[in-house]
Amino acid sequence: MRRSTVVYLVLLLVLAGVYYYLNNREQPADITVTLEPESQVSYLFTAEDGLPTSIRIEAKNGETVEVARDADGAWALILPIEATADQAAAEAAASQVTTLRILDRVPDVDPEIVGLSEPEYTLIIRFTSGVERKAVFGVITPTESGYYVRNADGEIVIVSKSSLDSLLGLLTNPPYLETPLPSTPETGGETVTPTP
Repeated sequence: MRRSTVVYLVLLLVLAGVYYYLNNREQPADITVTLEPESQVSYLFTAEDGLPTSIRIEAKNGETVEVARDADGAWALILPIEATADQAAAEAAASQVTTLRILDRVPDVDPEIVGLSEPEYTLIIRFTSGVERKAVFGVITPTESGYYVRNADGEIVIVSKSSLDSLLGLLTNPPYLETPLPSTPETGGETVTPTP
C-alpha cells in the first residue's frame, strides 16, 4: 500500500473516533439557575405620600417637639416653644423620616409585651400630599438593633434603631436657630439658644 493511503485511513479512523465520541458522550445535566429576588427593602413611610411638611414627636414622659413648614416653605419650631428653626437640622430630620427602614415584620406578638400598649414615643408626620401618618414606638428589641413599631396600618414591625435614634434626638435637642446676641461688654457676642 502506498504511504498516502495509510495516512488517509488513519485520518479517517481518527475522524470516525471523534464523531463517535462527540455523539455518544454523557451529556451534562440540564442545570437551571433561578436567582432569588433580593429581599424587598421597605420603609415605615412610603414615597407616595410625598415629603414631610410637619414632624411631631411625643414621648411617654410628656416631652413634645414639633416642627412644620410655614407658608414660605421654611421650617419653624412649633413646640416646645414657637421659634425659628435651624433649617439644616429640621431638613435633616425630614430626610430621616423617609429613611426609617423596616428590618422585620412581627405579625404574631402581644402589643403589651413589646411596649405598644403604652408606647414610648408617638410620631405624627404630615406630608405634601395632605396625608397624615401616625406610628407608635415600643421598646427596643432584645438584639438592640431596632424598635418595635405599630405603623399607620396597625401592623407591628421592627424599625432600625440607628435611624430612629437620630430622629428622637429632636426631643432632647430641638432644632432651635441659634442667634448671636448683639456684642456688648456683658455678652461679648455670645451665641444664645432659646430655652423652653
